[in-house]
Amino acid sequence: MRVLARLRVRADAAYDNAYHHKLRGRLWRALEGTEFEERHDGNDPPGFTYSNPFPPGDMEEGDERTLLVASPHEELLTHVARDLRTEPELNIGEMPYRVEDLSALAPDVGEPGSSGVIETGTGVVVRIPPWRREEYGIEGDYGDNATFWRPEMTMEPFRNQIVANLDKKHGRFAPDHLPGPSDRDGELFESYELIKTFALPVTVTEGEEMTYVVSKWRLGYRVRDDHHRRHLNLALDCGIGERNSLGFGFVNITEKTPPRMEST
Repeated sequence: MRVLARLRVRADAAYDNAYHHKLRGRLWRALEGTEFEERHDGNDPPGFTYSNPFPPGDMEEGDERTLLVASPHEELLTHVARDLRTEPELNIGEMPYRVEDLSALAPDVGEPGSSGVIETGTGVVVRIPPWRREEYGIEGDYGDNATFWRPEMTMEPFRNQIVANLDKKHGRFAPDHLPGPSDRDGELFESYELIKTFALPVTVTEGEEMTYVVSKWRLGYRVRDDHHRRHLNLALDCGIGERNSLGFGFVNITEKTPPRMEST
């Protein structure tokens, strides 16, 4: 599920691509005093992600922008919506907005047989654990730190880490008796079209900045069955890859085709 916020720009401003930390802070503030607050300092998936204020680009007073917040928890989104409604002034760093309208969305990849494209609205963070580098043939002096995925590493580690990460989310947010992504035969996505890879300085906590290597994709899918549908919809709700609470890995359906009807 998603909350869609229609924003109005309150003053001329340059677009800040390093919006992640400030926007994350506002969303966690909306969850203070709720049962979701304890996830702030945990290592498990937080159960939400969000878009950038889009479209990006420098702004003039009165311009319109949109923000999406996604989660598998309707109650979490209710807290976020209530906070944005109560305090509609939304300052994301030096970008000043006012929330003018809120609505709910429930995107769905479609019933079995449906096909489409999921596009990463924000960059995807995938890191390769040091103990798996030899398995993937990744060479280089990376020390004991996880290694950000890059195109020269081939697609295998990217695909594997995406599924392993979604497994964690499935284990946290789906009923225990249901099979996770790695329990099923077949690929999560049918095709992977890399749009671009880039390095981005990110404020992780106040006063601590790291450079992330992130990638943007068009991901083709064809829904095999109800379990596959559920896994893809979980990716829509939680994001793919890591650091979703910083807004990375947010995805949207950009194309969808219903199942073909069999002729008689």
